[in-house]
Formats: sequence, C-alpha cells, structure tokens
Amino acid sequence: MPANKAKAAAAAAVAIPLMPEGTKVVAQFKSADGESTGPPLNLPADVTPEQLELLLNQLLEQSDDPIPYSFYVGEDEIIKSLWTDRKDKSTEDTITIVYQPQAVFRVRAVSRCTSTLSGHTEAVLSCAFSPDGSQLATGSGDATVRIWDLNTETPRYTLKGHTGWVLSIAWSPDGKTLASGSMDKTVRLWDPKTGKSLGDGLKGHTKWITSLSWEPYHLNSKANRLASSSKDSTVRVWDTALRRVIMTISQHTAAVTCVKWGGEGLIYTASQDKTIKVWNSSGVLVKTLQGHGHWVNTLALSTDFVLRTGPFDHTGKKYPTEEESKAAALARYKAFKGSKPERLVSGSDDFTMFFWEPETSKKPITRMTGHQKLVNHVSFSPDGRYIASASFDTSVKLWDGQTGKFLGNLRGHVGSVYQVCWSSDSRMLLSGSKDSTLKVWDIKKMKIKLDLPGHQDEVFAVDWSPGGDKVASGGKDKQLKIWRH
Repeated sequence: MPANKAKAAAAAAVAIPLMPEGTKVVAQFKSADGESTGPPLNLPADVTPEQLELLLNQLLEQSDDPIPYSFYVGEDEIIKSLWTDRKDKSTEDTITIVYQPQAVFRVRAVSRCTSTLSGHTEAVLSCAFSPDGSQLATGSGDATVRIWDLNTETPRYTLKGHTGWVLSIAWSPDGKTLASGSMDKTVRLWDPKTGKSLGDGLKGHTKWITSLSWEPYHLNSKANRLASSSKDSTVRVWDTALRRVIMTISQHTAAVTCVKWGGEGLIYTASQDKTIKVWNSSGVLVKTLQGHGHWVNTLALSTDFVLRTGPFDHTGKKYPTEEESKAAALARYKAFKGSKPERLVSGSDDFTMFFWEPETSKKPITRMTGHQKLVNHVSFSPDGRYIASASFDTSVKLWDGQTGKFLGNLRGHVGSVYQVCWSSDSRMLLSGSKDSTLKVWDIKKMKIKLDLPGHQDEVFAVDWSPGGDKVASGGKDKQLKIWRH
C-alpha cells in the first residue's frame, strides 16, 4: 500500500508543478464583454480571489461599496489561487483574467410606509410574499387569512374557514396554493387567484399547528407535498392534491416547533424535547442532532432563499412548461449550493444556537453563544454568507454563514426582537420588535440604516419581497403596513 501511495503522490506532484518562490505573472483584467480594465498588472502567481476582488474594486473605484466578483482564466475559475487553479502554468505571456459580478442587482432600502391596511380584527401573526413576489398573504388571530393586492395596495380576499388563530402560512413553491395552519388543529389550502378554499380543513393533528413547509420545487414540480408540525409532537406530510396524509412522523417526545424541507429531500424538525431530527422524504429517521439544553424554537437552512423562490429570480422570467421551470429551479439550486453540504442553524430557549451540516455529521460544527435571553428566530442571508439571529435580549446578532463565527451585534431595539428578514441581495437586514419599530440594518457597516416607526404596538411579522422592492409588516395593532423605498 505505501508503494501505491508514493506513486499517487508522485503523480500528483507531476500534475501540479510547485510554484517557484516569488513567481510573478503579468495579468490583464477584462470584463465579460471583453473590455480591458486598468493596465496590465504584475501580480504574484499565488494571488487569491479575495485579493483580486480588492484590486478590481479599487480599479473600478467602488471601494466604498465593493461588489463580489468571480474570476476566470479561460474555462478555469480561480477558487484558491491563480497558480493552483490554472491548467497552463506558464508565466511567459500576459494572462487575461475575466471577471463577473456575483450580485447582479441591488436592493434599495425601504424608507417609507406607502400604505397602512386595516381589515384584520386581531393581531397579524404572520405575513409572507409569494415566491415570485406578486402576492402577499397574512394570517391573524381573528382566524382569517387575507390576500392583498400589491398593485393597488388594497385587500383582495378574506379567506374564512379556520376557527382559531392562524399561526403560520406558507406559499407552495409554484405560488399556486397557499397553506395555513391554525390553533384549531387543521391545515387549510386556498387558491390565491380566486380566494376560494380548496376543500375542507386537513384534519389529523390533535393539537395546534406550529409550522408548515412545502417540498422544494426542484424535487417536486407538482408542488403537492406539504409538511406540518404540531404541538401534538408529530409532523404530518400531506398530499395536497389527494388531500390525505402520506405519512406521520412521530418520534419526538414533546411539541414540534419548526419543520423545514431541505433541498436534498431531507426534512428537519425541531422540538421542545431539545432535539432536532433529520428524516428522509419517506419519513425514515436519518439522525438526531443533540446539544441544546432547552426547547429548540427555530431552524434556518443555508438554502432557504433559493428554495423559497424556486424557478423565480429577480429578472421575472416566465417558463412555458413545468419541465422548464423545474429545470430552472434545479439549476438555480445547484449553482447556489455548489459542492457544499446544506447548512442548518438552530436557535433555542437555552440562549444559544448550533451550527450543523446534517448531511455529513450529527455533531455540531460550532456552538454559537452570546445572547442573554432566548433565541426567537434565525435566518440565513440569501447568498448564504451570513446568519442573523433575533433574541428577547433586544439584540440582533450577525454570524459567519460558512463557519458560524460571531461577527457583531446590531443594537438599537429597546424591546424583544421577534423576527428578521433579509433583502434579496444580502446587503441589508430588517428586524421587527416588541418596541413597535422596524429597523433596516446595513450589513457592511453593521449599523442601523433606517428606523421605521409607525406601528402602534408590537411588530410580530415581517417579510421582504423576493424582488426586494417591498416590505410587509404586521403585529398587535392589527394593521398591515407596506413599505417601499
């Protein structure tokens, strides 16, 4: 065996010649359109993409608000360094480095409330934009779900049928069905185009519904499978077309607080029994993630945004067939995820969070500590580079989305922070709090960008539209507010 290893090592050494100390190359930056940027530069051969990015942002005079780029030499993308990732190792000629911006569009900060919509007669508990951002729904303590017209900013439909508070709502990934879960123990399905109920409530749970999650579009473009978690310690997976339970997952020993259906087909469930369980899509337990010392309240996946938006991106492109949209959703998912495993963050009543890669290990990568009170909500930025956590200690904390390392505090709220959401270009974060305000944070500067007062009472629910042009917020004052820039 050692002989084979030695051969393999020798072969590898032939494949990648070692770089002579101090090797320089002459490189020319070019845009994707072939235009030269700046003069040819004399660079160290082992220059990294991060260093190239710094240099390019200086050349383009955008150091104040740098843009992330990817770099290519011919077909080869520079991932580690110029020397390692280039097939042609010669240093004789000028090398052309083609750059492409990664964040193609920018979201402007919402700064004003364009409408305050009345209609709900009790607190607004949840609000969500549809995957393409064209529709908005809210769930309330008045047992109704409402759909709002975003063009005219007026109420469109009131969906009646529940007999208890509507605790969660979830759009199907094709945007054609809206699901709502209530304290009346049922899940209801609605047609958002007509405002009609699709049949009766789905019955089976024996206590109230805590969270809903649809199967991702690239795995199932029929968008007919929905998971619901409940205080009765179970998770049920429904076939929404046939309106029946496909399977019941019941190995938690206390209320299930959150369910997420991941991009690899795994279902993640968090519970008050202090564990997170990972299931395959047949309902077989794959692993149990342990570590928290108290109830687990919230889960976030690094793929949440790309799963939420499926085939829809900021260009608004429409696909004529289901096959094409499924292919588009799969391509977006693959491009986002690359070769990295899906990452998961859990937040708990024990004041901490854990950072996991459930596909590869059941041990946490790191424990994220610092909050002084329970962690109520966690969320990955759309590009997966950051994690934001909201806590009852009035702070929002920022963490590195690759390692879970603590990056900084966003301080400004004077009451518990209930929910956070990201702008789709990952440059800003929005938080809603018990102190009746919304705050927009600048992630680069880690400072407050805008304070949005206006609600008369606690803000329970916030959502930023996938296209980035609108924010919706609702809370104890029974009002839905729409904000724009």
